[in-house]
Amino acid sequence: MDKIILKGIRFHGYHGVAEAERQLGQKYEIDLELMTDLSLAGRTDDIDNTIDYAHVVQLAIEIGTQGSFQLFEALAETIAGKILAQFQVEEVRITLKKLSPPIEPTLTYAGVEIRRKRKPNA
Repeated sequence: MDKIILKGIRFHGYHGVAEAERQLGQKYEIDLELMTDLSLAGRTDDIDNTIDYAHVVQLAIEIGTQGSFQLFEALAETIAGKILAQFQVEEVRITLKKLSPPIEPTLTYAGVEIRRKRKPNA
């Protein structure tokens, strides 16, 4: 299976268990892998035969900045579900990182990685 790789999508979001995190916000970073057949796009050099990844990035940022989740597992799940619903991908893998989480000792990031597949006949 072919894939489109999108690394380092950054945004400021208002997610977390602590109320302060949901009020002040945090910086987040997302890496996406979209599994789909890219052979037709490769043969035709036509954007209509692929996934316009600018739209995928915009969707991920909109979800990350406009909603508020306690758990970044829920944020990742929502992004995965919307991508599968709106784009012709068979599978999506999301790595979501909360940069500089407010815990001791200091961490570079805390994150989750999920992989979701399109349901048959979906």
